[in-house]
Amino acid sequence: MGNTQSYIVASLSVCSVCLVYVYIYSSHQLLKTNVLTSDRLPSSGYLFIKYVTKALTRRTGYLYPVAKTQCEVVYTVLNCRLETPLLRRFCSAAGYGWDYPDSEYRDIPLCFPEFLCHRLMLMLLTDYNFRLSPAGLIRVRQSLKTYHPVDELKKGEFMLQVRVLVYRQVHAGVEVDICLSATSRSGNPVWESILTLLSKKKVHKASRCLAKKETKTGQIDVPVPENVKQVDLRVPWSTSLQCVWCFSDYRLFCLPAWLFGYRLQTAPSVWMLSVCLAEIEKHKGVGVITAPINITAQFKKPLLVPGKVTIKFWEMITNEGQSSARGVNFHMQQHRSSTSYMVGVISKS
Repeated sequence: MGNTQSYIVASLSVCSVCLVYVYIYSSHQLLKTNVLTSDRLPSSGYLFIKYVTKALTRRTGYLYPVAKTQCEVVYTVLNCRLETPLLRRFCSAAGYGWDYPDSEYRDIPLCFPEFLCHRLMLMLLTDYNFRLSPAGLIRVRQSLKTYHPVDELKKGEFMLQVRVLVYRQVHAGVEVDICLSATSRSGNPVWESILTLLSKKKVHKASRCLAKKETKTGQIDVPVPENVKQVDLRVPWSTSLQCVWCFSDYRLFCLPAWLFGYRLQTAPSVWMLSVCLAEIEKHKGVGVITAPINITAQFKKPLLVPGKVTIKFWEMITNEGQSSARGVNFHMQQHRSSTSYMVGVISKS
């Protein structure tokens, strides 16, 4: 009996050491460099621990001072390859349909490269030199640009990169611009997106009431012409990619939401933008989002789930010098209400 117990204890000890090595030590060693390969990335468990630790030890809305050994916060992953099953799952969850990649003359969804960067983003946000708390970050703006069709990523290995561009002190807290990019195997830039995330500072009750009043008075600020197309969509509790969606807005729902600055579950911002682009492509055709294009989006308010939203989009013509350029405006709002969640513009580069 004693020998059996000793054997079990020894086996558990060996397993524990192996788990610590695989998920902790090896991941820690990998993060000593900012250039990695797709087959050797730190584990999600290790990044989870770093996220929780940093979230609990730093307060939101505060820009921490530059470290003495401050380095540029940038991570690059080489030798990435497109995984068709993951792409199909993304398309199914993001408004395109499970068979979208097999459809003729249709490019990879424009938000899919950002989806591929979710682990890179967690590496960046939990980096020692990242000067904000990773908890409570809110996406307020996004600009997306394609230089070549995103289908270029299907042709072979490609590179993903995320890097911090700049921090800004604003009235509501601190904003940070983060650049995500995808580069083809030939070294040509294919896709780029700049996210502006806000770390809100904690304010007293009077300030919150004032902010709510300002938001309420500023809800109806999107002029809509007569030739508008309108689509109503249901916002589900979750999708088939629920686990990864949670990371797409860089927050963890598997722990109590209040621990990271959230009171209710909201739809990921990347999902909001993706379903808008999917509906525009369905009704306006693939030419609207064919590279090279620029997309800008402003996120006005979190979208609580479940629910129902209305997406409106319409064509516009802008005069640039002596030539006219055609683009598309889009707007996501609460169903049968003027509450605005997101506004954006698609234009040709």
